[in-house]
Amino acid sequence: MSRVLIIGAGGVGSVVVHKCCQVPEVFSDIMLASRTKAKCDAIAARLPRPIQTARVDADQVDELVALMGEFKPELCINVALPYQDLTIMDACLACGVHYVDTANYEPRDEAKFEYKWQWDYQDRFKQAGLMALLGSGFDPGVTNVFTAWARKHHFDEIHELDIIDCNAGDHGQPFATNFNPEINIREVTAPARHWEGGKWIETPALSTAEEFDFPEGIGPRKIYLMYHEELESLTRHFPGLRKARFWMTFSDNYLRHLEVLQNVGMTSIKPIDYNGQQIVPLQFLKAVLPDPASLGPLTHGRTCIGCLIKGIKDGKEKKYYIYNICDHGKCYEEVGAQAVSYTTGVPAMIGAMLMLTGAWRGAGVFNMEQLDPAPFMEKLNLHGLPWTEVIL
Repeated sequence: MSRVLIIGAGGVGSVVVHKCCQVPEVFSDIMLASRTKAKCDAIAARLPRPIQTARVDADQVDELVALMGEFKPELCINVALPYQDLTIMDACLACGVHYVDTANYEPRDEAKFEYKWQWDYQDRFKQAGLMALLGSGFDPGVTNVFTAWARKHHFDEIHELDIIDCNAGDHGQPFATNFNPEINIREVTAPARHWEGGKWIETPALSTAEEFDFPEGIGPRKIYLMYHEELESLTRHFPGLRKARFWMTFSDNYLRHLEVLQNVGMTSIKPIDYNGQQIVPLQFLKAVLPDPASLGPLTHGRTCIGCLIKGIKDGKEKKYYIYNICDHGKCYEEVGAQAVSYTTGVPAMIGAMLMLTGAWRGAGVFNMEQLDPAPFMEKLNLHGLPWTEVIL
């Protein structure tokens, strides 16, 4: 029986609080907080059990500390913006609260994300006897656990890892993103990077594409090479990796719109002067695009996210694929959100659950692959994200 504070009332935050409500034996008291309390109240009104709500500015450590001091959570689930990871971690340290997030820190004024800033908290969390779990979403998150599971049960050595993310859903909108538009577009337009031959290789954004035949009737789709944060931690914790890449599907319609928006400067994060006010074009674009949380009832189809792994087992080469398929419509029926929010929110709840029940325990800062994959893999099957393994 534990008190949990959830920060962030977007699509993922809504899923997290719904899923926590389904496990009252672990999450006995829940508070949902965000900058806009009305969003929290609207989510709370749809839940099967009562929760508390509050307003907090996650950029302000003093506000976070005051809220934690009042509610006294044992654990905080951060599903706010990646810009706010460090302030929330600071507040957790000040209040003796364990920490979980789904995406690593990046500064507002630079389209760059890396784990260094959060890994630098290792000594402080360890000395405080607190646990910080980084990237407990799907990718990063489940993909890290899939890799650890494969290494434990299927390989003596992992040499190649391809993380492949497909959203085969359709929301019917001319242009929209399935999670925060600002974060999504910063990520997609950044140069691609992959690990090969003991070093990082950088290529222009969306310049490398292949075709991949997705299972269970989804079929062949074009996948594009990108950089994603789990590659940084996985290459660190699995030093035998010779090649590690991240791939994602995009529709031709999405790419056409994105190219035009880039060409006219709407994806820029550099402030400009407009009628005497400083505005960031990408933040303005976010304001006019559909809210990802509104796409739930509109989105149909499935996602497929998994890991294609090559390596050695018992002296022989082995190729293995592990994946999850998630249906947008079924997610909306259960929690009122589309599958991209669902596949991030469910793992956040599971990571928190394992920490609170003691299945995952430690002092310091941890990436998902550093922990025993078995209890997490079991909970995925029980809480809506079943997985499938194939030996190729």
